[in-house]
Amino acid sequence: MIPPRREFLKTTAVTAAALFVAGEQRSEANQATSDPIRLSLIGCGGMGTNHLRLLSARKDVRVVHVCDVDQQRLDAAAKIVQDSSGTAAESTGDLRRVLDETAVDAVFIATPDHWHTPAAILALDAGKHVYVEKPCCHNVREGRLLAEAVKRSGKRLQVGTQSRSTECIQHGISRLHKGEVGEILVAKAWNSQRRGSIGKAQPGTPPAHLDFEAWLGPVPETAWRPNLLHAVWRWWYDFGCGDIGNDGVHDIDVAMWGLGITTHPSRITCFGQKNFFDDDQQFPDTQYAVCEYPTAGSPAGRCRQLIFEQRIWSPYVQEGYENGAAFYGTEGVLIMGHTVGWRLFGPKGKLLAEESGPADLPAHHQNFFDAIRDPSKQLNAPVDAGRLSASIVHFANLAARTGQVLEFDPEHEVITNSDTANSMLRRSYRDGHWAVPVGV
Repeated sequence: MIPPRREFLKTTAVTAAALFVAGEQRSEANQATSDPIRLSLIGCGGMGTNHLRLLSARKDVRVVHVCDVDQQRLDAAAKIVQDSSGTAAESTGDLRRVLDETAVDAVFIATPDHWHTPAAILALDAGKHVYVEKPCCHNVREGRLLAEAVKRSGKRLQVGTQSRSTECIQHGISRLHKGEVGEILVAKAWNSQRRGSIGKAQPGTPPAHLDFEAWLGPVPETAWRPNLLHAVWRWWYDFGCGDIGNDGVHDIDVAMWGLGITTHPSRITCFGQKNFFDDDQQFPDTQYAVCEYPTAGSPAGRCRQLIFEQRIWSPYVQEGYENGAAFYGTEGVLIMGHTVGWRLFGPKGKLLAEESGPADLPAHHQNFFDAIRDPSKQLNAPVDAGRLSASIVHFANLAARTGQVLEFDPEHEVITNSDTANSMLRRSYRDGHWAVPVGV
């Protein structure tokens, strides 16, 4: 049973400092003695289960909690831990019980998008290291708040864009950064695959095994419907970011990485609409976005571009890959397929190099654990990389919804030419809910 907000806030106020110190002490102990890192999984759905199967089989970590608002998923997760590790994990439907546990070093957050930042900030402020799935934030403002929480907590946060820990992808990006295709002026990411219709449904009564109120969390109250969850939430404005935030963000992140982007774009436009599906999905099934980044030290008006294309009704590969990123340089092009590999072409289209290899989720886990144990280790997908790629998702969706070319001030993180679009950099939350991030 979830404790009332008043009780939770009282407990938090009394124990916050103790939690932080205890977490610091345990982290130091882990580094010194190589004791297993004690972690908890929040969100036991598809991706959460992928994480859990890997984590519960490791000897250097111990899964001590599984947390989900769906009792069926919770029971299945607990069984995975028991079968894989031989030890039982505590089951709970309330993430606050996980965060109250001083023995927990780190949490994995694999919830729907609307919970990513609220849960991550609560965990950081409770003294936990965080691995949070992509997109790490549901809107641009949450990304800023998440970065601030990482800084004030001193904890490590890894975003679940595992391409950044995949050796094959790292090799391709290294060639780009060495200048093997010359100066890169344009990077393009794409998502072309066939999704299914989510149909049309009317509000109804949630199943008994689901705590729908807890699932909503800080989001304003809305009715349950059968094509809202599980997994279908990503097609609704209040809970997800569309397929651009689901699959597309992986390739957007790689495109930004290869292009060398470390800031927000200054101008964004996007054509996006539903051209194929006749269902309740709120996001575009067809989308074309362009972001511009002024080039420092170059003539006025000279920009680099990041382009994103999406057709989630088209099961045909593009440039050899269903999902991918291409880097167009002055001396060549490198084309990279998500979880597949890459090919580098030089002048006159000559193939100069290629490599193949799948996405490496265990390596991404390992990088996270190495960074927890050793403060000198760099995370492969830190919060700023995660929030910048997530923001491209949000900008593209905003531009498609408003039909405008958006002018953005990266320093102050405001849209300067549209009050309507600027107000959508944030979201509405449920008044007084305990998980609403401070500063929204």
